[in-house]
Amino acid sequence: MIQDDLVPQHRKLVSSYTLVDRIFRRVITTGGLFSLVILGLIGAFLLYRGFEIFSDFGFSFITGEVWNIGDPMDTSTAVLGIGAMLMGSVITSVIAIVIAVPCAIAVALFIEYYSPKRLRLILTAVLDLVAAIPSVIFGIWGYAVLLPIIEDWSVPLERWLDFIPIFSVPSGIFGRSPFLAGVLLALMVIPIVTSVAREVYSQAPRDLIDASYALGGTRWGAIRNVVIPFGRSGLVGGAMLGLGRALGETVAVYLTLNLVFDINFRILGSAGGNVASLIATKFGEATEYELKALMAAGLVLFLVTLLVNFMASFIVNRSRKIL
Repeated sequence: MIQDDLVPQHRKLVSSYTLVDRIFRRVITTGGLFSLVILGLIGAFLLYRGFEIFSDFGFSFITGEVWNIGDPMDTSTAVLGIGAMLMGSVITSVIAIVIAVPCAIAVALFIEYYSPKRLRLILTAVLDLVAAIPSVIFGIWGYAVLLPIIEDWSVPLERWLDFIPIFSVPSGIFGRSPFLAGVLLALMVIPIVTSVAREVYSQAPRDLIDASYALGGTRWGAIRNVVIPFGRSGLVGGAMLGLGRALGETVAVYLTLNLVFDINFRILGSAGGNVASLIATKFGEATEYELKALMAAGLVLFLVTLLVNFMASFIVNRSRKIL
């Protein structure tokens, strides 16, 4: 039997912070709360300005495919809906992510595990520079350079894959299509996803990688069995971050996609649009009532972006628990 005086007593651990630590914690906490307040104020402002539109049209404002302001002096003649533009945002963003994520994975793995040190520094600097290029530069380049290339690609794609509905274009008119906008958005998203993926892959457990080598595994075997599973949650977070930018992109899509109020699943056809380009197109000459509709459209896009971020956080946290 163990005597009570031989049992060690529990020690109470107390964290003590210096003045600098306390100031730093308060500054960081204040900054986080301030960002949350600003985000809430933006949402409240958009809701306040667009509440009349939701009151007049209800859910049909989100599902409708017609944007007709009618008589500016009689708001009852207006028929407004952003369903086509919302679907266009989803289509172009999905195209961008489908193209960008595999490319980002390949580039991140090459930079981190295959490239020489000097080349790695150069490629990392180039990625950071590309991520900082303004979207208007991408839009102008896409319209002047990428548009003819994608138009030439679209003709054989439609000829070979016309049995798939999304590649069929009965009108034969290509050019400023959702496919072009999606490819351009993918080029804009790749640096973001690559940077996140590279940072995650660089933190893969080195002991597990060395153990894979010790068991006779190849470099690709170590990457496939250790690095890629380890970086799965970070890759999802990077992809969702890129998806958020693709959903909210304005100028690049405006310059490379014809704004047509029709849900277009034919990605090679010259028709489409997204919510952000709708706002940019109509804002300058909008009436007071149409301006409220644009604010309501901005609120819908705001909520969709928040939903994407919440989904990303949920998926990342779940992946961490599984790992």
